[in-house]
Amino acid sequence: MDQRQKSELTKQSIINESFKLFYENGFKTTSVDTIMKATNLTKGAFYHHFKNKKELGLAVIGLKLQKRVYESMVAPLYGPEPPIEILSSIFYKRLKAFNLYEKQHGCPANNFINEIGDYETVYQTALKRIVEEWKSALVYVLDRGKTEGQIKQDICSKSVAVYLISSFEGVRGLRKLYDNDLILDEYISGLSLYIENLKV
Repeated sequence: MDQRQKSELTKQSIINESFKLFYENGFKTTSVDTIMKATNLTKGAFYHHFKNKKELGLAVIGLKLQKRVYESMVAPLYGPEPPIEILSSIFYKRLKAFNLYEKQHGCPANNFINEIGDYETVYQTALKRIVEEWKSALVYVLDRGKTEGQIKQDICSKSVAVYLISSFEGVRGLRKLYDNDLILDEYISGLSLYIENLKV
């Protein structure tokens, strides 16, 4: 393994461990020292790859959070299945796929939004990029549903997209308060009715 590969692996190790620590303990309370201790690396290794914690935070948002949301909630919206089927399955499947650890800690992107969404413009811009990409994909599948005669013409696709994202992120946050999945089951029941009402 050459030096460049080693350097990239070190950088990925810092990003991966930081993501985990931010997810479990919060961004603001996790120090560079804590990250370095968890990775068994020196501060010199950290500052070789990142100017400061802000730059690291942006890397975690861009390389971990955005990828995670894209793969699970955005890319499937461009699938070939009928739009109503896509909408019905994507949210249900995602909620059912979460393990206990993820249920207890909520959505990493939403945790970032709640903690630092109003903290600094650079964070706002990076986090907004994730939401806007998700929103655009939802608008696409909703508009396709209208074109294909599955979804009512008079609904506002942007409004529905914002509602679906907000409700999904909200229930992820609420689940952190409970020691069972009843709140998720109730949400799925309500979401099912909402999506049913979108149909022609």
